[in-house]
Amino acid sequence: MSVSVSMPQLGESVTEGTVTRWLKKEGERVERDEPLLEISTDKVDTEIPSPAAGILRGIVVAEDETVAVGAELATIDDGAGAAGGGAAQDGAAAQADAGPAAAEAGPAAGQDGSAALPTRGAQAPAAQAPAAAPQGPPAGVPLAPPYQQPAAPAPPAPAAPYQTPSLAAPYQTPLPQTGPPRQASPPPAPPAHAPPPAAVPPQAGQPPAAQPPQPAAAAADGQSLPALPACPEGPYVTPLVRKLAAEHDVNLSELAGTGVGGRIRKQDVLDAARVRRESAAAPAAPAAAPPSPAYAAPAGYTAAAPPAVAPQAHDGPAIVPSTLRGTTERMSRLRQVIAQRMVESLQTSAQLTTVVEADVTAIARLRQRAKAEFEAREGVKLSFLPFFALAAIEALKVHPKLNAVLDTQTSQITYHDAEHLGVAVDTDRGLLVPVIRNAGDLNIGGLARKIADLAHRTRNGQVGPDELAGGTFTLTNTGSRGALFDTPIINQPQVAILGTGTVVKRPVVVEDPTLGEVIAVRSIVYLALTYDHRLVDGADAARFLGTVKNRLEEGSFEAELGL
Repeated sequence: MSVSVSMPQLGESVTEGTVTRWLKKEGERVERDEPLLEISTDKVDTEIPSPAAGILRGIVVAEDETVAVGAELATIDDGAGAAGGGAAQDGAAAQADAGPAAAEAGPAAGQDGSAALPTRGAQAPAAQAPAAAPQGPPAGVPLAPPYQQPAAPAPPAPAAPYQTPSLAAPYQTPLPQTGPPRQASPPPAPPAHAPPPAAVPPQAGQPPAAQPPQPAAAAADGQSLPALPACPEGPYVTPLVRKLAAEHDVNLSELAGTGVGGRIRKQDVLDAARVRRESAAAPAAPAAAPPSPAYAAPAGYTAAAPPAVAPQAHDGPAIVPSTLRGTTERMSRLRQVIAQRMVESLQTSAQLTTVVEADVTAIARLRQRAKAEFEAREGVKLSFLPFFALAAIEALKVHPKLNAVLDTQTSQITYHDAEHLGVAVDTDRGLLVPVIRNAGDLNIGGLARKIADLAHRTRNGQVGPDELAGGTFTLTNTGSRGALFDTPIINQPQVAILGTGTVVKRPVVVEDPTLGEVIAVRSIVYLALTYDHRLVDGADAARFLGTVKNRLEEGSFEAELGL
């Protein structure tokens, strides 16, 4: 009976998926719950298990094809069909009955000493059997209908054991030589002494082509020949690890995985790439000086030293060109979805960006005082991002236009009663935005833990589809890579997104109670708010940013930090 494998529902907002890789081939046996294939959606990459044990008979959807939820992916024959099984057993029994007759006639078919391909006794033409005195079937062998009288056996002669072409062909292909080409020579005369121990004499009557290849150390001319490459399947490797290995030009077959069951992890690939970069950056050892010729310099002569060339050193990691230069690759499913949604966002809403700068010197000092105790208590490091998140959430409660959704079909505005904060996370596959539900109920410690947990699971592909949907406002930390600010694109159907730049120390003019205006070194950050001008005006955006700026510059988070 055939069991259908269908595209499952992988989240409330997922309607289709792309087959990225089949882990089994047609004709292979699979067990129940064994991974069959990999599916990639705009939310998550996952494996689809087999719903039953049996033989994978038909693959309906090929790799890189996109199907809707519920569509058939493949069929599995679980072997439950009684009629089909009985017919197969009858055919197998008939073939087994005809086997001895066909095997007896097989060696005599070849006149040059080589074994002929076996044929079924029921299909062998009578004209091909050599004329001989007829004889009955061997004792104890039942007649296979229609029974052909086998020919008299040929005179006993040693024959090579039968080998299928698929097995014999690789060993008949000349192996590549590692040394200089060998000259053809006539067959050597029989040696007067015994052959060396490594040489294995061929069996009597066996053609030379059927001999297995000798070990490299036993080559006749002393040259070592390369061994045939082995093709083990090896442990399973995730698409993320394969993509990362291709980007860093790391050979997965040379890595020893540190994961469960020897699985190669992302960190294994990164470590191998780092070791190779460090090896390439290390200065090469000076080559040994060649032996000096038999020449004596005149007395008093001193050779001029070559000019010293100082290596060009630079701060930071070694610059290694990417292996993607000059190549062409297909866009991943996630990259296609990101591209489509970014363009749709710009075509949907009227977007513009307002930027202000905030003095976060007070927060920087609080971090220095509390970061050790905070990490020991909360289990995560204290960065600027939880402060930015808390200030934005508090401002959303005061300015609900920034936490709303606009329905142009009904011309209605819905103001959300909760703050579901999306936090943009940079991953190897692309930018993803997991959501912190009810972020308005959390303090700095809770926000820091949630942000760290979601970022870690998102980068490792462990976040669920429902955790990537339902946000009402987005925060993107563009300063994590050193950017001062940018103009982020709204994550539809939201109406605003806040980008936080990197915190830098700059000399600024401040008001001192005693000295008046003075120049001081302060920690400054840019806050960039992109908003939908169909609903939010420039004054609304400025008021929202003013609330966030004042909260950050005030820096009164001692109670939140337990100080």
